[in-house]
Amino acid sequence: MEKHIHGGNIYGYKDCMDFSANCNPLGTPESVKQAVMDSLEKIKDYPQVGYAPLREALGRYEDVAPEYVVCGNGAAELIFSLCQAVRPKRALLPAPSFAEYEQALLSVGCQVEHVLLKEENGFAVQEDFIEKLHRDLDMVFLCNPNNPTGVLTEREFLFRVLRICRELGILLVVDECFLDFVKEPGKYSLKAQLPRYHNLFLLKAFTKRYAMAGIRLGYGICENKELLEKMTLATQPWNISVMAQAAGIAALKEDAYVEEGRRIVFQEAPRLRKEMESLGLKVYPSQANYLFFRGPEGLFEACVRQGVLIRDCSNYPGLEKGYYRTAVRTRQENEKLTAALKAALENREEA
Repeated sequence: MEKHIHGGNIYGYKDCMDFSANCNPLGTPESVKQAVMDSLEKIKDYPQVGYAPLREALGRYEDVAPEYVVCGNGAAELIFSLCQAVRPKRALLPAPSFAEYEQALLSVGCQVEHVLLKEENGFAVQEDFIEKLHRDLDMVFLCNPNNPTGVLTEREFLFRVLRICRELGILLVVDECFLDFVKEPGKYSLKAQLPRYHNLFLLKAFTKRYAMAGIRLGYGICENKELLEKMTLATQPWNISVMAQAAGIAALKEDAYVEEGRRIVFQEAPRLRKEMESLGLKVYPSQANYLFFRGPEGLFEACVRQGVLIRDCSNYPGLEKGYYRTAVRTRQENEKLTAALKAALENREEA
């Protein structure tokens, strides 16, 4: 497994504008900030075990029963508690994809199998992924749209994977954290299949939708009560802070904010892609709020010197040096990114 590195490391690059983390370009809603400040009156008290108000709010938001919702200290904690609960012996992952899947699986001694997503196929999940499903697998992870490529997997394909996984007794975990920034998320989500498929677990997060990375709040939806009970036993009882619960409840009311953030991404992503391609960078088709691209080795460091932080993707399994990811932000911020990329590329040529 490659070195564990993430985007959003503003602490190591304090003077850089951060394009390495992919959050709502509007920043955190003011109502969320106020909710956190108001909750400070309660920090002398333990958080509410079971976070019932937050689960009820999420149940209304997602139109599911609150008892089918489980929350975590970010979606990452849920990935780890899920692996602790299931204790899988063998699992299947696409590569490249989010690093925490493999880290969590390895933490419980799981043997991880990979299916390489090929550049010539646009890094899309193909038929060979289905061919790799077998009865000895306990878990399968898929990210839709995938991180870092931004490639969407069609729901019909996911249906096939889901049906085969049920037949083989495999738990399918689908990460839908970035689905909020897809134009028609309902065409890709598997949420409607939860009542029929108790081998399905969906991951979601507040981090991207509401730009709340520092709060650490994610959630999962699953109608397998036995699995949810095992996850509860594998998680410490106060994993959702007073501040996180207050922030989450406030955020779920921010419908107009979410739509405006989506509008900005849909407007800016094609423009940013065109600008980057004009600089000679190879930008792959992405349907998320980030762009996956290829450039010269050392571009990350060159951008840092220009005051911009992009995501070096060379530590993702299945990728090598020269692959990068950048967030889509506001017009003014994106212009600063393209200017920094241009300067970084010109300085490399002169060197």
